[in-house]
Amino acid sequence: MKPTRHLMWAFLLCVFALSGCTLFGPTDTTPLKEATAEQLTALLQEQAGEVRTIKGLFSAKITGGILPIGQRVQGTVFFQRPNAIRLRGFSAVGSEIFEFVQLDDQFKLRLPTMGREVTGRSSEADQLGQLTRPFQLSVWAMSGVTGTQAVGPQEQVRLSEDGSRYRLDVWTAPGPSGPVPYISRRIWFDRRNLLVVQEERLTPAGEIEATMQFDDYRAVGPVPPATLASNGQSSEAAARIMRPFTIRMTDGQGSGSLQVTFHELVPNEPIKPGELGRV
Repeated sequence: MKPTRHLMWAFLLCVFALSGCTLFGPTDTTPLKEATAEQLTALLQEQAGEVRTIKGLFSAKITGGILPIGQRVQGTVFFQRPNAIRLRGFSAVGSEIFEFVQLDDQFKLRLPTMGREVTGRSSEADQLGQLTRPFQLSVWAMSGVTGTQAVGPQEQVRLSEDGSRYRLDVWTAPGPSGPVPYISRRIWFDRRNLLVVQEERLTPAGEIEATMQFDDYRAVGPVPPATLASNGQSSEAAARIMRPFTIRMTDGQGSGSLQVTFHELVPNEPIKPGELGRV
């Protein structure tokens, strides 16, 4: 073997030794948690009940014309349980682009730049044209911070493993005169921490209505009084409310996508009069 080849092999061996074979990337060794469908259903109920109110500041990047506004928006969200939410969007110079208010089954959509205002029932939004649909989808996307919708008492669930995730299929309840039961939602949990990382909404025909992905979870709200775990260490982190600061929503009908990045989330502060708007 030529001397130059000896030198080349010696060099490669040194690189592998010093780098610890990082060519193959770090391996996540966090153990996967075990859970049953009943436990995950209870967890959804618990996480949804963690917040009574939410106030947030966000920026949104819009692609594919999913919203009839600009490509980048600064916005605010106000939420109060059980079903009151207000979304407002502003341009880079601070002018209002839209306001969407929903209270129970009533909603109002106002587009100042277009001179439009639409009111009606959320359950009948599809009858009001494509103008309101993107904002209804945006409310679904906000479930990442308000709390993923819990499973109803008449709904059924089925759990399956999906690699390092659990997938919980939520079936509509059968009724004497209602539609045939179908999967209305699919919810994915990261098995390392049992946080919701993705949700799909489906139509009765089995088509995907929208897909939401939740990422960059952070602890929000005040730090609770320190409690001691069995090993004598503080367990403050385990008691914090965890919420995603990045949400990506894709319209299943192909009209585009929306990425929301939160800059501030404040849970469980009183909502002032007027912050939720009016319908």
